[in-house]
Parts: sequence; structure tokens; C-alpha cells
Amino acid sequence: MRAVWLREFGGPAVLEAGEAPDPAPGPGQVLIEVAFANVTFVETQFRATGSGPYQAALPMVPGNGVGGVISRAGEGVDLSLVGKRVVTSTGGSGGYAQRVVVDAELVFPVPHALSLDAAVALLADGRTATGLVHTTEVAPGERVLVEAAAGGVGSLLVQLAKAAGAEVVAAAGGPEKLAQARELGADLAVDYTDPQWTAEVGEVDVVFDGVGGAVGTAAFTLVRPGGRMALYGLASGSWSEVSEADAAARGVKLVRSIGDAAAMRGYTESALAAAASGQLTPVIGQRFPLERAADAHAAIESRGTIGKTLLVA
Repeated sequence: MRAVWLREFGGPAVLEAGEAPDPAPGPGQVLIEVAFANVTFVETQFRATGSGPYQAALPMVPGNGVGGVISRAGEGVDLSLVGKRVVTSTGGSGGYAQRVVVDAELVFPVPHALSLDAAVALLADGRTATGLVHTTEVAPGERVLVEAAAGGVGSLLVQLAKAAGAEVVAAAGGPEKLAQARELGADLAVDYTDPQWTAEVGEVDVVFDGVGGAVGTAAFTLVRPGGRMALYGLASGSWSEVSEADAAARGVKLVRSIGDAAAMRGYTESALAAAASGQLTPVIGQRFPLERAADAHAAIESRGTIGKTLLVA
């Protein structure tokens, strides 16, 4: 089968398309014919340095989120799963390939009303955005600041916070991304590359910090006493410089976790159901053939992408 190999850490060019052995499902497992693979910022960091939540020995086939059709079922697996459209996480390796094997209990059926590419776009980002809005308890009438509002998670947070009745302030870089945020329902969109961007935003009740660094640290100063700040990403390359002591002194609750595995599964199912009913729409800004995974990584690192980036297998 076709796959993309990572044999050494480095720039996007270290990702090389090639052949890999076809996997076979063991007991309790299913084989998925991959149609789309998700590409995330975390995966670009792993490719560059080997750091992050994934642990794997080189050489390896990277990739964590995929969607496709189950073609085979291993021993002990319900045979009615064969032919079903599903999305799943692979555990951090094997996703950039034509076929993957995963435990049957890890797959999520894709609702009939939802396209497979949209489901893949929602797999990681949908559960994250749903979990963040739930954990921060966004309430009607609150002002919510969404950083990186045109990104995969950010674009969903704008929609979910708006649906919860909040006034949504979107922060992003550049006119195209600001226009995208407004289209998704943001009440105000500001360019955080402008040194005066915080003055334009004003006070807020909730901050969703997916950028970190100077942007996230500045956003913390905008949170009212009794407000919440969720720190979930570091697109800038570093976490926001916000401590528990700083937050306590200002009466701000910091959210760094959105729950255990059971909660994450619930958030994923909720996101898929919301999208199937038309209440949530993932933005898929870029698609690349599987063989061009290096180009997909380069695009994400350039900060020029909007919404999700998918590989088409």
C-alpha cells in the first residue's frame, strides 16, 4: 500500500511517500480503507523535533486521525461493521497511509447525513472545541474571545460559543482569516498582529487560548474577575505565560484539561451529531494528495492555512 514515511526528524521534506506492508486485523481489530487523513499542528511539531504526545521509533508512518470504510474484521468483531463508514484515531502512527488497523472499540460510525471528509475534520477538533465550551461553561450573554478563530478548533469554537448565546470576539491574523471568522458568526473580528488588538477587544468573560506565547499572555489580561481561560494550544510555539497564582490573584479560573477518555468520546459523538444535523460546520481549507504530506505540513507551518488540512488517500 501507499504510505508516507518519517525516517528522521526535520523539515517537511523529511516526509517521503513510499510503500508499506498491508496491515491485517488481529483479534478485536478492524481494517479501514482510508479515504481522508487529518493533519494537525501537533504532527508538524513531532515531525520537526520528535516532541509532543506521540512516542514512536523511527522509521514510522505518522498520522493519527483517519476516516474511511471498514473492509475486514478480526476475530471476535461484529461482522456487521464491514462496509461501515467510520472515523478513528490511530494512537499517533500509521494514519498517513491507504490502510490502517485499529481496535474495533475505537471507531466512531459516521452519521448518514455527514460526509466522510467533514467527519474526519471533526474527529480531533470537534471533540476539543465541544469539550472546551462544555468545561468553561459558556453562558448566554457572556463575551468570549476565540484566538486563532479561523483555524480548525477556532472556527468550531466560534460556532459553538455563538450557539451557546455568547457574544463572540474572534482574533486571527490577516483579512482573509478575519472575514472567515465573521462568516462563521463572530460579532467582532480583530487582527492580533496589530499591537493595539487588545484595546479593540476589551474585557471578556472567557478566553479560548490556542495560540499561546505573547498573544495568549496578552489575552489573559482581558479576562474579568470570575472569568475563565482555557489553555489548549501553542500555535506560537510556546505556552502562554500565565500561572495559577496570577489567575487566583485576579479571580480567573484556568482550564487545562477537558476530561478523561470517556468524556472525550462523548464530545466526539456530540460534535459528529451536531454536524450531521447542520448545527456545526467544519471548515476544510486545504486538501492534499497523500503523497504530498510534506506540502501539507509546510502549509500549516506557514500560518497561511484556514480551517482543517486533510490528506486525500
